[in-house]
Amino acid sequence: MSIAPKPAGPIRVLIVDDHPMVRDGISEMLARQSDMEMVGEASDGAEAIAAFQAAAPDVTLMDVQMPGMSGIEAIAGIRSISGEARILVLTTYAGDVNALRAIRAGAAGYLLKTCVRGELVDAIRAVHSGRRVVSPEIAHALAEHALDDPLTERETAILRLVADGRSNKEIARHLALSVDSIKAQLKSIFAKLDVHDRTHAVTIARRRGHIEP
Repeated sequence: MSIAPKPAGPIRVLIVDDHPMVRDGISEMLARQSDMEMVGEASDGAEAIAAFQAAAPDVTLMDVQMPGMSGIEAIAGIRSISGEARILVLTTYAGDVNALRAIRAGAAGYLLKTCVRGELVDAIRAVHSGRRVVSPEIAHALAEHALDDPLTERETAILRLVADGRSNKEIARHLALSVDSIKAQLKSIFAKLDVHDRTHAVTIARRRGHIEP
């Protein structure tokens, strides 16, 4: 579906977040900026795609973790509609893996909700002008892990089951693998995450965004 040309004037912002108070706070902030206006809001990824089609915003502020369709899925969906869409992630999740997924899906920036108001409005202007914006702590984490071996889909699936409290035998049965195979893959996971036990592996995996918090 084609998107209508964007009119000249203030930066038109779509706010996507599953918390109404967050949306209200951002809306009030935008109202105080002479060069910005809110043109729509959504509470999940599916609503975000529909709102993007309806409002044709200049910049979309997108949360990552939401019920139903996630923010990262919504980013990919919006970018499939318009390759020119400019999306700025605004989230509480500081994990470098989440940030990398969002950027690969098409996000132009990744900010944490702990940022000050001035940083957010500056980031909106920067993304609107075609630049990329990443929180310093996210940029540091991305650089720190840039050369790490990524977890495979199977290893991530095993980690999720470990996080659920499943034993090696239960994981093997669930994934139709041998217990020895699970042990070998856990050894690989521990090496990639630089940990020595299951509990620490889950903690680091959640912190970095390999698995859901």
